[in-house]
Amino acid sequence: MATTVNLRPFRDYDEHDVINLFAHRSSAVNKGSLVKLETATGWKNTNETTMEEGIIGASYGNTVSNRYAVRAKVDDAGSGDKPVGMTLWDVKETDENGEKLLYNPRKAAEMQAVISGQTVPIATRGVFLYSGATLNATHSAQGPVA
Repeated sequence: MATTVNLRPFRDYDEHDVINLFAHRSSAVNKGSLVKLETATGWKNTNETTMEEGIIGASYGNTVSNRYAVRAKVDDAGSGDKPVGMTLWDVKETDENGEKLLYNPRKAAEMQAVISGQTVPIATRGVFLYSGATLNATHSAQGPVA
C-alpha cells in the first residue's frame, strides 16, 4: 500500500502565518507537502506577478484564450532543504470524474484544491494532524529538563 501525504481535519494555525503568493511547480501535489522556494528560475520582487501559461484547451484559428499563472513558484522540499512551509490545499487539474477543475472553480474550492499556476496556501507555522509521512530520525533518551 502506497503512502500519500495528507493533512487531517484538525488544524490549528493563524491566517497571518499563511503565505498566498506562490504557485507550485507541479500540477499534482497533495496537501501537507513541505515546500521550498524554487531555485531553478529564481524569483525577484521586480518580476511581473503573472505570466502566460499557454492555452486553456484546444486552439482554433483566429481565437485567443490564454491561461495565466503566477510567476513565483515553490517546489517540493527534499532532504537537507529548508522548507518555507506546508501546503494547505491540493494542486490538481481534474476532479475524481476526470473533469477539468478549471471550468468548475466552485468544486475546486469544495475539494480544497487549486489548479496549477494558481497560488496555493502555504502555512509557515501551526499545529496539524498529519498522515502518510515516513520519518527517519533517532532520538536519545534524555532526562527531564531542569
